[in-house]
Amino acid sequence: MIDQARGERLQIMLTADELALLDSWRFKCRMPSRAAAVRELLKRGLAAEGFNMAEGGNKSEDFRITGSSTASPTKDRRGDADGHGNE
Repeated sequence: MIDQARGERLQIMLTADELALLDSWRFKCRMPSRAAAVRELLKRGLAAEGFNMAEGGNKSEDFRITGSSTASPTKDRRGDADGHGNE
């Protein structure tokens, strides 16, 4: 049996719009709590292929869920800068 004890706490800061998106997704998917929704999204994100890797030197605010971000803080996993095979 897998040990389900969760001994670590992770605190994240979200904007009101980001929290609204999380809650909307949570209710649509009938998740029992925000924590369960975040864990499910993490699981899906970690299992995804083709995601962008973060470049060094970025700030947390560069990784927004909603609105505009600063110049793209990520690059394609294949190493190209724009995600379309171009440097």
